[in-house]
Amino acid sequence: MALANQVRMRCATAADAPEIARLIAIAGGGIPTWLWSRMAQDGEDPLAVGAARVARPDTTFSYRNAVLAEQAGQVAGMMLGYWLDRSSPGAVANLGDLPALLRPIAELERQVTGSFYINVLAVFDGYRDYGIGTRLLQAAASRATALGCTQLSAQTFSRNIGAVRLYERNGFRVLDSRRIEPHPSHPHDDRILLMLRAL
Repeated sequence: MALANQVRMRCATAADAPEIARLIAIAGGGIPTWLWSRMAQDGEDPLAVGAARVARPDTTFSYRNAVLAEQAGQVAGMMLGYWLDRSSPGAVANLGDLPALLRPIAELERQVTGSFYINVLAVFDGYRDYGIGTRLLQAAASRATALGCTQLSAQTFSRNIGAVRLYERNGFRVLDSRRIEPHPSHPHDDRILLMLRAL
């Protein structure tokens, strides 16, 4: 836990986009990398596509929505979250327009409109189990309070026991869940949990 006290929290900048993309890929269990690969030109690295999207200021996955945890000048983890409403950049009017893999995620997301939605929470290997995830959740709560949000929401895979325990220790409860079909990018027969916490 002492390491968490040495960690500096800061707002991300566009220059952090490559590290943010790596953390999004980790948290997404293969799904973001698959999406980016569909957008890539021939031979283009999907992570480079993700970093380019993160570097834009006008998307929900923008660096502007991210808080980084740094230890000794190295990025240790990240929380990317925002006030969720139906007019958020990237909101989809028709779920049928989404790839089947994303529909369960979008269905759950629609249940927590008005909350501060933690889209990504990830910590690099070597920095886990030191309380950094809890510090990042505290940063999310601070941002939510500043925006006037009274709830935090997040989604996580049911098989990610560490993430489920982190959220539960910090006052989240499971509100609903959906099954995600196995997919080449995400070969697990898994459920995604929608979790909620009042502020």
